Amino acid sequence: MKDLISLHDLTAEEVQNLLKLGLKLKSELKAGIPHPILKGKTLGMIFTKSSTRTRVSFEVGMTQLGGYPLFLSSNDIQLGRGETIHDTAKVLERYLDGIMIRTYAHSDVIELAEEANIPVINALTDLLHPCQVLADLMTTYEHKGKLEGLKFAYIGDGNNMAHSIMYGCAKAGLDCAIATPADYQCDAEVVENAKADFKAAGRNLILTEDPVEAIKNADVVYTDTWVSMGMEAEKAERQKIFMPYQVNKELFSKAADDAVFMHCLPAYRGFEVTEDVIDGPQSVIFDEAENRLHAQKAVMATLMG
Repeated sequence: MKDLISLHDLTAEEVQNLLKLGLKLKSELKAGIPHPILKGKTLGMIFTKSSTRTRVSFEVGMTQLGGYPLFLSSNDIQLGRGETIHDTAKVLERYLDGIMIRTYAHSDVIELAEEANIPVINALTDLLHPCQVLADLMTTYEHKGKLEGLKFAYIGDGNNMAHSIMYGCAKAGLDCAIATPADYQCDAEVVENAKADFKAAGRNLILTEDPVEAIKNADVVYTDTWVSMGMEAEKAERQKIFMPYQVNKELFSKAADDAVFMHCLPAYRGFEVTEDVIDGPQSVIFDEAENRLHAQKAVMATLMG
């Protein structure tokens, strides 16, 4: 495990080890036990796509691990002015111990990892969001006491979250159901990879256009914004198409009685989810957001420690 680009690249054991380490680091932090695993090391954080949770959790996490986080926006480095990824990687590897990147094109992250001789962490691309799903799995374990055999339902756009949820569920031993509108389904190559992962794990993957079918008896119910960054021009059209996929009280009632609700945030109340669900007693969105810190610390400690 040199990099974290996709959960599909990891073994089930590697995913389990990351989750165990995340829970351990969280426990130590709550107990006031320091863990300067990355003392003296520096993480470069490249952002061409802005974020609240990603920047804060990585900066705080690297600091808690004893290292130094260096924020690099596309306006601050020559990559944003046309320098090649190859040249950027070869320079940064001379200064840094690891690179985290949050960007648009997934191919850029793959190229960066291929060119850099230091660990590269995918903090989000238009195709995948592996760090978020590690936090989601960690939160699921905390609230359910297990992962193996649970049903995870995702309702909404077949986007980077849906892709990484499929990969993460297969590696962690959960069944998964994805409900998307016909013209907004998941990437075909990702689906084929995920099907192979689920077959190897002996678990089930359901791909459907029916949100009721997907959510039936689910232990975890998940949704995401219908309008991701860069899709603002499609906002009105998407809201009309996706309204039947809104996670509201009626739809949520089809899940298991003790189901928990998750959302990677930011959320747009009244659109992909109603207030009575996202602010209800079964919502664990803020536990989930907190666990971005602990899961990402596990990733950094594993790759850079």
